[in-house]
Amino acid sequence: MNTLIRIVLLSLTMMVGAVQAADPLVISSGTDRATPIAVVPFGWQGGSVLPDDIAEIIGKDLRNSGVFEPIPKQNMISLPTTAGEVIYRDWQALGAQYVLVGNMVPSGGRIQVQFALLNVATQQQVLTGSVGGTTEQLRDMAHHISDQSFEKLTGVKGAFSTRLLYVTAERFSAENTRYTLQRSDYDGARAVTLLQSREPILSPSFAPDGNRIAYVSFEQRRPRIFVQHIDTGRREQITSFEGLNSAPAWSPNGNRLAFVLSRDGNPEIYVMDMGSKSLRRVTNHYAIDTEPFWGKDGQTIYFTSDRGGKPQIYKTNINSGSVERVSFVGNYNASPQLSADEKTLVMVHRQEGFTNFKVAAQDLQRGNVRILSDTNLDESPTVAPNGTMIIFATRQQGRGVLMLASVNGRVRLPLPTAQGEVREPSWSPFLN
Repeated sequence: MNTLIRIVLLSLTMMVGAVQAADPLVISSGTDRATPIAVVPFGWQGGSVLPDDIAEIIGKDLRNSGVFEPIPKQNMISLPTTAGEVIYRDWQALGAQYVLVGNMVPSGGRIQVQFALLNVATQQQVLTGSVGGTTEQLRDMAHHISDQSFEKLTGVKGAFSTRLLYVTAERFSAENTRYTLQRSDYDGARAVTLLQSREPILSPSFAPDGNRIAYVSFEQRRPRIFVQHIDTGRREQITSFEGLNSAPAWSPNGNRLAFVLSRDGNPEIYVMDMGSKSLRRVTNHYAIDTEPFWGKDGQTIYFTSDRGGKPQIYKTNINSGSVERVSFVGNYNASPQLSADEKTLVMVHRQEGFTNFKVAAQDLQRGNVRILSDTNLDESPTVAPNGTMIIFATRQQGRGVLMLASVNGRVRLPLPTAQGEVREPSWSPFLN
């Protein structure tokens, strides 16, 4: 959520009645278990020590989805590296439903990886494949194998080869803070700097092509929206209106950008055609309208508004102008994000009678809400393009961090990120 508007929205909810000190109930996914899978350490035929453990990365990927539970390496009875070496009774004894094995061979300065995924019950191969790359691409190869395995077993495209945007803030003194826009693997690894500034950077957002990003920068002492090309670093300033210029969101085809302007005295949602730069006002209400998020049809925009007295999620059709309230549970709902199938609304949520802000998922058909986080002061949720995981900003031990959670509620873990306050995460689209 844009920081300035978040402060305004929070101030509008301060008249809520007496609160309780207890945390709200965290609703889990029930008693069903994640699928046990064994990701056996891959064989390596080279003489040098590799900088990354492919099997370990794959195991973490599959665990992060909340769908699979990797068997610890120390519990493994045998360590096969090819399908022919697998002794199925070893894995039946451990309760594994699937086994993933692999072997790595050096080849002309590169590494060739052969892998196989096997069903323990049927004793059959369900997937075989190979992938090659340099030593520096070991993580890419691991994420590729994770994607292939996940899709084969679930029918859902894997999102482990995607990327993440986020902002860090390192404070050196009262008047000296460095803000850095970074891009990393989805799990926080291999972070690279895209922009540094002494002024705040907010609301980064990937374009659907994965090559452009939009964000808000205060480098001119006022909020302005920029679009930057990742490969070249070329930047273009998109807005320079008086007042708020915030919360950029790309349309599904990447040809339009929705954002919030207060040029007419009140925060409203506008849409800009990226080719002609023509501007169109979408909302028109005396309340605060902010945080646009596009539906897949390219005509629907979900947004946060306090037009009902408290921040809630609404949606509008940009052609007809019709507005419909979407969220009803809780006294505060903001930062709307949709799952890939658009059946689930992910948002920042506060329950009636509580002060803590949680990340929650609302079933848009049934209306029920499920809490996904077990932290407090959560904000800025972003959803994986396949809808299986979310990442959000929160606080842990007095520091702003990013937290990954599976949408089914089984996994919650902090991401390893740089020093300083970490905030404003944004998940990329599929990149292959």
